[in-house]
Amino acid sequence: MARVLSLGEAVAELVHDGDTVALEGFTHLIPVEAGHEIIRQGRRNLTLVRMTPDIVYDQLIGAGCASKLIFSWGGNPGVGSLHRFRDAVQHSWPVPLEIEEHSHAGMANRYVAGASGLPFAVLRGYTGTDLPAQTDTIKSITCPFTGEQLTAVPALNPDVTIVHAQRADRAGNVQLWGIAGVQKEAVLAAKRSLVTVEEVVDELEPKPGALVLPTWAVTAVAEVPGGAKPSYAAGYYERDNSAYQAWDRIGRDRDEFTKWLNELTGVKA
Repeated sequence: MARVLSLGEAVAELVHDGDTVALEGFTHLIPVEAGHEIIRQGRRNLTLVRMTPDIVYDQLIGAGCASKLIFSWGGNPGVGSLHRFRDAVQHSWPVPLEIEEHSHAGMANRYVAGASGLPFAVLRGYTGTDLPAQTDTIKSITCPFTGEQLTAVPALNPDVTIVHAQRADRAGNVQLWGIAGVQKEAVLAAKRSLVTVEEVVDELEPKPGALVLPTWAVTAVAEVPGGAKPSYAAGYYERDNSAYQAWDRIGRDRDEFTKWLNELTGVKA
């Protein structure tokens, strides 16, 4: 059964140094504030997992929280590169970053396998790409029924998955609507899970097309209004495009990033 905790309490309890951590959310409902709390609490040596790492992962990498990134695409959507990510890979600043790259389909299937209790997933992807030669967790497999050559990828089972949603009730049932991405699968695949929400309510009002994560599938819920900004939360607020544009200047320069980091963590220059 999910417990309703503060964000600080939830991160302190659920996210540990050395953990494999997935912060999922596709275009909206990205758990940005939870990522910032991980930075504030100084977590280190994390393996970060995400289908589309964007600026919150750039921030986590730049803050020295990550030693490895498992991903399929990385960038500042609509703007350009992730400069802290690039600096870590190319120059090991602030610490070296190992990368494990997959396709979107490969990552999604890995979460599905993890949520299903299976050791690996099989798909037709990666054909014609050089990813199998670069990534040890992509293997060729022969179908035992047809002889067709397919691709296998191992299940993803994060130590903790963090997602953002619109609402939860006081029993810890979570309601999410809009673009769902792989939030459900990522939560079900994880050993522990945290859902930050815009509000905790007495009762979940039925919503067409809404996804409900039952309390038994969630470890903790934290009420964090605006917790997805600058991404958007359908029904609550829009995407702050100017923040993504501003991040390009901040992330591009180590000194500018360090100023931003000190402001976030309360460190005086």
